[in-house]
Formats: sequence, structure tokens, C-alpha cells
Amino acid sequence: MTEAHPAEGAAATAPMCYRHPDRETYIRCARCDKPICPECMVSAAVGFQCPDCVAEGRRTQRPVKTVFGGEVHARGNVVTISIIVACVAAFGLQFALPGFTMKFALIGADVADGQWYRLITSGFLHVSVLHILFNMWALWVVGPPLEGVFGRLRFAAIYFVSLLAGSATSYLFGNPSIPAMGASGAIFGLFGALFVVARRMRWNAGGIAALILVNLLLPFWMPNIDWHAHVGGLVAGASAAAVMAYAPQRSRRIVSIGVCLVLVGISVALVETRTAQLTNNPPSQIQQIPPDFTPSIQ
Repeated sequence: MTEAHPAEGAAATAPMCYRHPDRETYIRCARCDKPICPECMVSAAVGFQCPDCVAEGRRTQRPVKTVFGGEVHARGNVVTISIIVACVAAFGLQFALPGFTMKFALIGADVADGQWYRLITSGFLHVSVLHILFNMWALWVVGPPLEGVFGRLRFAAIYFVSLLAGSATSYLFGNPSIPAMGASGAIFGLFGALFVVARRMRWNAGGIAALILVNLLLPFWMPNIDWHAHVGGLVAGASAAAVMAYAPQRSRRIVSIGVCLVLVGISVALVETRTAQLTNNPPSQIQQIPPDFTPSIQ
């Protein structure tokens, strides 16, 4: 009769990882008690959990939302920084590439000819160093707080519908032969959104109201400022933010999408109206760009 050694008996009954049957382990999941090897162990509040239990916990965990329904991220300024980087890069290309500015600026005659992309690209161009410094400073000040309360997607939506609305308003009322450029239409939209948030959260809105008023009055001292873009962006940004901020929680997502689509639709209607006006005019009534023109500052 052969006797079994204790070590042999222990090896025969040693537990194996449920995901890797060839790996011996004496660690068990704190949730389901399955044996797990070091590769499968996930640190938990108490002990370790297996990958299946961790995945199940994530599915049942309610995602954290911002006060207005956006997703919470560890970095609340990614979209803001991305826009600033894009504007600075475009400004560098304006100096590095001859003709870059005129190819992407908002020129009404060219938009009427089908170059609608200028309505967006003009919002990333600037006339001077002072122009881009002021706009990027304003974006850096108001962008992160709004991105934090609305979340990345809603913040980006507010910014771009404001940009489009500002450009559409500028196109509707501006001189079709004078280029216009700048991010101010979108930034005024953020000003309007911040005012709405301040009112909704019962913060002191006097400072942002004064900032909006001062900037709206600037065209009286600086005639080359395109105040039409400012007003268009302000109205669009405030409208989008108001709907997102005051919508009922259960319908906030669909309402947010709806208001953005409506604002885009209104902007497109303004562009179509102006295009029809310019198309119906004889070509001689659309002036050529003069050699000593001063671009309109948005």
C-alpha cells in the first residue's frame, strides 16, 4: 500500500484561476469568491475583485453628471484648450502661408458663391496679435467654468452654434466685399451662456452683464468691429444655454439636441436669405476687395 505525501495532496486540491486554469492561486474575489491570479486581480475598497465583478459594477453604477446633465471629467477644460490651440495654430499659418487668410476669412461674395465653410473657418482667424490675445484670454476665463457645468459635448455645442450664428449674422448685414474674421461671435455666445448660468445658479451676474455691455459699446469707438457677429453669437449662446439649463432633467438631452438644431436651422436660413439677395443683384453691385481694405474684427 502506497502512502501519499502531504505535498502531493495539497497540489491536487490547489485552486486554479477561473480565467487561467493553468495558474495556481490562493486569492479569491471579494465579491463572488472565484479564485483569481495576480493578472486578474483588480484592487477594490476591500481586497481584490475579478474582472467580471468589476465590469458588472460599472454597468450598475450610475454615471456622475454635471449640474446641467453633462458627463463629469477629471479635466474640465479639454475643449477650451483645444479651441485655443486651433486658433493659435491658424494664426501662425496666417503669417506663414501667403493667401491663407483670404482663403478662409468670411467674405460675403465668396459665401454667396457656395463657399459656406468660411462661416466656420473665419472664427479661427484673427487680424492682429492684440485681437487674438484678447479673444483667447476671454475664452480661457469663461470657457473652463462653462465646460465644467455643461460638460464637454454641451459646451462644444454652445460654442459652435454661437460661432455659426455670429458668422451668419455678420454675413447677413455686412459688406460682402470686406473680409471679416475672429472668434468674438463664439465668445459672445459664451458670455451669454455664462450670464444664463449665473442667473440659474443665483450667482451675482452683474460682472458678466457689465462685460457684455462694454463689449457691445466698443464699435462706437472702433468702427471696424463687426458688432453684428457679436449680437448674433450672444443671442445664440444665451438661447442654447437657457434651454439646457432650465430643461427638465428627464428630457434634458433631447431638448439640448433640439435647441442646437433649431439654432443651426435659423443660421442656415439667414445665410440662404443673404445669398438670395446677393445672387439676385447684378455682379457690378458687389464691390471688389479694395487694395487698402481694413478687415472687420469679429
